Amino acid sequence: MTTIMQENQSEITEFILLGFGDLPHLQIFLFLVFLVIYILTMTFNILTVILIVTDHHLHTPMYFFLGNLSFLETVYSSTTLPRMLTSLLTEDKTISFKGCHIQLYFFDLLIGTECYLLSVMSYDRFLAICKPLYYATLMNGKLCIQLASASWINSILFTSIYLILVLQLKYCNSNEMDHFFCDSLALVNISCSDTSLVKYASVILTFVFSFPPFLLTLISYIYIIDSILKIPSTTGRQKAFSTCSSHVIVVSLFYGALIIVYVTPKTEAMRDLNKIFSLFYTVLPPLVNPLVYSLRNKDVKESFRKATGKILEGHFLN
Repeated sequence: MTTIMQENQSEITEFILLGFGDLPHLQIFLFLVFLVIYILTMTFNILTVILIVTDHHLHTPMYFFLGNLSFLETVYSSTTLPRMLTSLLTEDKTISFKGCHIQLYFFDLLIGTECYLLSVMSYDRFLAICKPLYYATLMNGKLCIQLASASWINSILFTSIYLILVLQLKYCNSNEMDHFFCDSLALVNISCSDTSLVKYASVILTFVFSFPPFLLTLISYIYIIDSILKIPSTTGRQKAFSTCSSHVIVVSLFYGALIIVYVTPKTEAMRDLNKIFSLFYTVLPPLVNPLVYSLRNKDVKESFRKATGKILEGHFLN
């Protein structure tokens, strides 16, 4: 793989990410917006991980998966946003050949892992709501580790194969990518070699990462909603629907944006629209997920209240 990268580097040594270059008057505004989003994203997700690790009351399957997701979101945001912020602030839009492919690899790996983790979390909720008597037996610690590990290993395997194919591409005519990060489709568009194999692989990768997890998530929520409708209490049904609707909205935005960007025809009219939809699965989920899945949860809020109380108590005693 290193040899392939060195051969390509003899032709081109860096790429130029055009990003939002067609909006020069909004560069500072966009920088401030994305900076705030990045700070909040890191704060919410790191806080969630710390609370789950330190509070033994949160050492349950649901929070184990939430901790995994929050850790993933922390790294996920850091693969694209810091480079985007640097570009908006300094107007330096270049990224090295190696740096671009490293960003591409980790971005695809993490987005694939997130797809599977979201489906695993929906399956966990399905067992908890629809099979409450068997939940503790079925969703034990061993199964939790296996499901989380399978999500990561599956993504590492498929992403590594895909990266090898992408590294075969050659670039002769242009090194300008009309995107704000090193996206595989953007690399394909500027390549001067035969890209048919990579395009087919991209469709297969998108299918593997999105369709099975989405189908599992959809089936889980169908059963969950059916169980909720059987709850005799109106208040109980409303509370359950409120929680589920938030999850469904986040998952729908995430998968919907993925499908639109990677499956729809790549026409000139869709170019700028694809950038906008890319934000729905690169920037928004890491910010929204901890709010929906963690910080709105009463157990997490109680853990945060206790931790804050201990910190304040220790501060005043000192």
